[in-house]
Amino acid sequence: MDEAKKSDCKAGKVYLIGAGPGDPELITVKGRRLLGRAEVVVYDYLANRKLLEHAPATATLVYAGKKGGGCHSHTQEEINQMLVDYALAGKTVVRLKGGDPFIFGRGGEEIEELAAHQVPFEVVPGVTSATAAATYAGVPITHRRFTSSVAFVTGHEDPSRAESRIAWDKLATGVGTLVFYMGIKNLPSITEKLIRYGRDPQTPVAVVRWASTPEQRSVVGTLTTISEVVAREKITPPALVVVGEVVALREVINWYEKRPLFGKRILVTRTREQASDLVSLLEDEGASCLEGATIALAEPPSWEALDRELGQLATYHWLLFTSPNAVRFFFKRLREQGLDSRALAGPKIGVVGSATADSLAEYGVRADLLPEEFTGEGLAAALVAQGGGGQRILLPRAMQARDVLPATLKEAGAEVTVVSVYRNVRPPMSEEIRQALENKEVDLITFTSSSTVSNFVEMLGLDRDGLTSLLAGVVIAAIGPITAATAQKAGLTVHIQPTPHTIPALVAGIQEWFAA
Repeated sequence: MDEAKKSDCKAGKVYLIGAGPGDPELITVKGRRLLGRAEVVVYDYLANRKLLEHAPATATLVYAGKKGGGCHSHTQEEINQMLVDYALAGKTVVRLKGGDPFIFGRGGEEIEELAAHQVPFEVVPGVTSATAAATYAGVPITHRRFTSSVAFVTGHEDPSRAESRIAWDKLATGVGTLVFYMGIKNLPSITEKLIRYGRDPQTPVAVVRWASTPEQRSVVGTLTTISEVVAREKITPPALVVVGEVVALREVINWYEKRPLFGKRILVTRTREQASDLVSLLEDEGASCLEGATIALAEPPSWEALDRELGQLATYHWLLFTSPNAVRFFFKRLREQGLDSRALAGPKIGVVGSATADSLAEYGVRADLLPEEFTGEGLAAALVAQGGGGQRILLPRAMQARDVLPATLKEAGAEVTVVSVYRNVRPPMSEEIRQALENKEVDLITFTSSSTVSNFVEMLGLDRDGLTSLLAGVVIAAIGPITAATAQKAGLTVHIQPTPHTIPALVAGIQEWFAA
């Protein structure tokens, strides 16, 4: 290779990163930072796919998942070669592995292959599934009153070996707490060996499936009974087995599975841009969330009307925002026109609710008017009460929206100019969402605007009877009276409608519903 070509070659590198036990927030800060620089991400079955959102949009994503029972998308040898090939091609590669790469993750084998080809690499540890499974099941794997020793053991040894490399005679009574990885298939054999080599048959055992995720399930028994319990409860991989007296503390310490929304599956119909705050609050309370956006947001066909009014903002008495989306698109265009919040020095600013006020505050602007009732009617009444009837008002909003606010203000004598700053686009219904509804796997649906309701019904394409049948037993939560009225008009029964009409209040209302 000549010198010119050598200078064009970028050295590739592989980062072997522990993705943690399942909860995407349990990845390390360094792991997430490096993921944001990846050109290629090779990820496992146990690595939460939400982590891929931290990778650049241009990154190549390669699924290299391996499940129990021999269901593999790639062999280990193919994965090793893949890492080498991408790195030698000059790529920055992230190998994302569930748990910790060096604890039953075959990370050592992958690094050996990289080293053999002189490929630069780094290893970023992760929260291993053993400690996470015990913690999230309410089991401290060490405890001063019970044990000061713990061992991590594979429940699935190399099948090519004729004899076990586990010293069962020493392990059975020599270590206080035992945590078995990949032990479900061989659980009867594991418990039999432990009892045979001296462990008390009444030793408590916990089995934890999908630890740290909303799908977590835990069952408890003894060495004598746990295999029967697991079979009866249909516990399947991925799961870890925790053996030891510390399991008895689960009755006191079990915190994760006692959260108010644990085990509830909730469909969130907000736009993808807005879903994260609601999803985070629900998941913090234990819910498993399906994100099924019924609205996608886009710019209006033309900015001409807004641009014209931006040039004469100083002539307006009031600037009104009726949603965080309107705020976001308004300020986006303001920046594109070379302006900033100083251009808003003339008019006073009114908002429909606290969420819109918070969105406005992100741009360093405080709302002058926040109505007691967070609706268009509430904002109109508050403005009229302040003498807004005879003033010039600018209302940037969605292309299609209710006319109650401008109509009420015009009736009171105001001069209202409505300009479109964004439009709602209806995305297709995902097959995952449709399947979950048909399989009765959704406990509750949240609606945060009339558009989310209308689009949801239209996306399903069902008549009223079909919709009633599909959603039988599903709880409906609407953020406010306008959204609730739209849902009821569509034939839905609204069970939850919070006061005030905010996202935190909606989550609180959902908790109260299930608690009752």
